[in-house]
Amino acid sequence: MFEWAYSGANKAVPRNVGPECAFFLTPQRKIIETIIVFLICVYLLVKTYPILKIPIDTDYTKSDRGGKRLLLILLALLWGMEIGFKFASHTVIYLLNPCHVTTLIQIYLLAAPPSKIVTALFRIHLYLLNGPLLAFLFPETASRKIFVEAALYWIQHGMMCIIPYYLLRLGGVYNIEPIRDFNWSVFSYCLNLLYHFIILQIIAIPAQVNLNHMLCPAILDPFDGPWYRVVAVLHQALLCPILGKAYCLIAEFCLTKFPPTKVKPQMKDCLQENKFPHQLATHSHND
Repeated sequence: MFEWAYSGANKAVPRNVGPECAFFLTPQRKIIETIIVFLICVYLLVKTYPILKIPIDTDYTKSDRGGKRLLLILLALLWGMEIGFKFASHTVIYLLNPCHVTTLIQIYLLAAPPSKIVTALFRIHLYLLNGPLLAFLFPETASRKIFVEAALYWIQHGMMCIIPYYLLRLGGVYNIEPIRDFNWSVFSYCLNLLYHFIILQIIAIPAQVNLNHMLCPAILDPFDGPWYRVVAVLHQALLCPILGKAYCLIAEFCLTKFPPTKVKPQMKDCLQENKFPHQLATHSHND
């Protein structure tokens, strides 16, 4: 019924699609791992959600002179091209992979008006940057037969790293929690795990398509074996918060301390719009 969404998956790529990958783990093992991950995630979500804090004043007055709109147009264009290639190659199912979802979140962040939801999503998505990092370290472009489609792979993942920096530069609703606060990182990681083990796995099993390696490990996976998913849950539990915090620290250094890129005294400050002489008596407008 839904063959149009995954029939184009490249069977020539090892561990990409097919029964050998689909049955790499036994059904019993998949069920046990899913139940354990689900229970742990629900427990942590219930514990962390009540203590997540968002500043009351989330409005910002910095005019970005069209930069945010330009990024929105560019990212939406890239996303549209990706959708077009997926429909043309009958691989629409791959749009469910986390990096595509993160790109969709970034499109929303660029387009949505200031709100607490924007701040929450912005903080959550900062801990999903393990996706582009792993994409650069272990590129998977063998199934992308067209040059433009392969180029999109690198451009999209590069944009995923650039956009959070630009939004942090704007400040306001695009703000981060204190560096020692790990509640947002735990909350984000639990949502990430639930997305993998509930949504991706449920769709991947009947389609026999290895969505984000939920069915079998990648050829280059150093932890190849029946425990690869358990090990992945553990090492990503370290990588996601560490990478997110490191990204914020580097961004803070560049935006507030490094002379060539410094634009504001501290991350909490909203940047003020540069005014021309005839505008000095007016207030800055919201972006």
